[in-house]
Amino acid sequence: MAYLSGGPHRLADVVLVLMAQQRRLLLADTGWATVVDPVGKDAVERAALTAIGPDGQRRIPAIRDALVGDDAVRQVADRLVTDGLAVPAAVRPGVGSAVRLVQGAALLVLLTAAASYWMAPAGTDAGLLLAWFSLPLILTLGTWAVARFELHPYSDWATTAGERQLPGVGHSPAAPATPASLVTLALRGPAALTDPALRAALHSSGA
Repeated sequence: MAYLSGGPHRLADVVLVLMAQQRRLLLADTGWATVVDPVGKDAVERAALTAIGPDGQRRIPAIRDALVGDDAVRQVADRLVTDGLAVPAAVRPGVGSAVRLVQGAALLVLLTAAASYWMAPAGTDAGLLLAWFSLPLILTLGTWAVARFELHPYSDWATTAGERQLPGVGHSPAAPATPASLVTLALRGPAALTDPALRAALHSSGA
């Protein structure tokens, strides 16, 4: 859920918060992580402990960046891509970003047309003036409509099949027996956490 919703950074945050909830890590509101129990339960947890290093303490942004490039996280991504749930690296980044650029272009055409109409000298043929903006407006709105029909919901990480696996999307299966806070974090990011200490720890670290 974490990778499909927010990519490797989201996965790293979920692993850190999971270990903190189990009191195996301490996440301080200053953005530092401290090891309490140096035993990882799976490959990604072991990678997190390795990223923290032998001193047992490190800033969360550095841990997050190290995890993103770790083989354990790449293997998670590769399995999801193989199963058809995640977008391959060659296609990322930018589906959502590209659509936002098209939306911005359409808005810019509308604003420019309105400004030109408002500032046109008296006696100007308004129909001819606005006709100059019709083609770019048709192109941008048409591209936006095609993208919405073919690609929505826009995601840089999950395919359409992957989106269906997320709780609350279409006919997706129910969320597994996971603490609600972790599911919320996985799906919506650190801003959605209800625990102020965890939210502060992740946000103070640049999340």
